[in-house]
Amino acid sequence: MESFVALLQENVLDRRTWATRQELRIVIVTWIERTYHRRRRHRRLGRLASVEYETVTTPPAALAA
Repeated sequence: MESFVALLQENVLDRRTWATRQELRIVIVTWIERTYHRRRRHRRLGRLASVEYETVTTPPAALAA
């Protein structure tokens, strides 16, 4: 958990100040969904990131569509 908080601090919180808590909340949620979850390795996915797992398990025909 400490590494997550450190990454959040470095990549979001220390970058600038926000006018409202709502604005900060949106920035945090966006960072988690677009950056953190796409890079983080998941034990249940065989130590692959979500995007890597999706690429490996999706049939080539579905990727072309």
